[in-house]
Amino acid sequence: MKTKLTILLLAGLLAAPGFLRAQMDTNGLDAKEIAELKQVMQLVKNLKYEQGEIDLGGGLAKLTVPKDFNFLASEDAETVLVKLWGNPPSKEKPLGLLIPAGMTPLSSNAWVVTIDYSEDGFVKDDDAAKINYDDLLKKMQKGIVEDNKARKEQGYPEVTLVGWAEPPHYDATTHKLYWAKQLKFEGEKHDTLNYSIRMLGRKGVLELNAIAGMNQLGEINGETPKILGMVDFKEGSRYADFDPKVDKVAAYGIAALVAGGIAAKMGLFKVLLVGLLAAKKFVIIGVIAVAAFIKKLFNRGGNSSGGTPST
Repeated sequence: MKTKLTILLLAGLLAAPGFLRAQMDTNGLDAKEIAELKQVMQLVKNLKYEQGEIDLGGGLAKLTVPKDFNFLASEDAETVLVKLWGNPPSKEKPLGLLIPAGMTPLSSNAWVVTIDYSEDGFVKDDDAAKINYDDLLKKMQKGIVEDNKARKEQGYPEVTLVGWAEPPHYDATTHKLYWAKQLKFEGEKHDTLNYSIRMLGRKGVLELNAIAGMNQLGEINGETPKILGMVDFKEGSRYADFDPKVDKVAAYGIAALVAGGIAAKMGLFKVLLVGLLAAKKFVIIGVIAVAAFIKKLFNRGGNSSGGTPST
């Protein structure tokens, strides 16, 4: 795990203009590390970024990507989540992901928004105005404590739900919902942000999850209105198109959606998502930990002190 994260960090740092100007001393890496570094760089190079109007789910929804964001389709999104960030493959690949323009999945300040769809039926929103989110938070915290045993057995760190980073907000007109959780992973100093956006449709829910560090909450809060405006169900799949005579109704409402109703059989939180959050967080935090290793990459003859040459 340590070697893999080191390679990812090196790839991200080498993508920065300053590092590209420095002279590399390949004697500082063994053959396996050099091969892994080349493989990672090739994966990043092959990612196909898109902007403009994107069709999601074969006519399910339309995503309009502005110039300050990039979109990666399903296969490339899976490459980021599994091959670059080291998560186990999921049964169903994501519809895609969004990333701010100018960033790559290996940038130390990168954050992404994954896009998925769950066709569990029409989610009634009658309970939206009646929910006590403080009480709901306490139930979620209790549930995640109970889930930690299974998470530990599967090799994932225990996680604590610290609280709402942003309490739930539901717009009954657009049928769009967003909230954010602050998570603390076992053994880590920095907390992780799990920012969730849900869009209710005729037969299911579009799930957008922003993956970032807590220090990026303000940035993501500022971008949320834009993200909410980027995507909408197409005619025939919209919330207003629901036909009670033929359409299935979901077994949960807004409260259960926030608490994790879609993943009820797997506990309050999807194990894969927790693993993904942890992997991304480790990459970001690990930059400092491998600083000494990175110095071996560069020509030590660049200055008299033997340190890294200025860029």
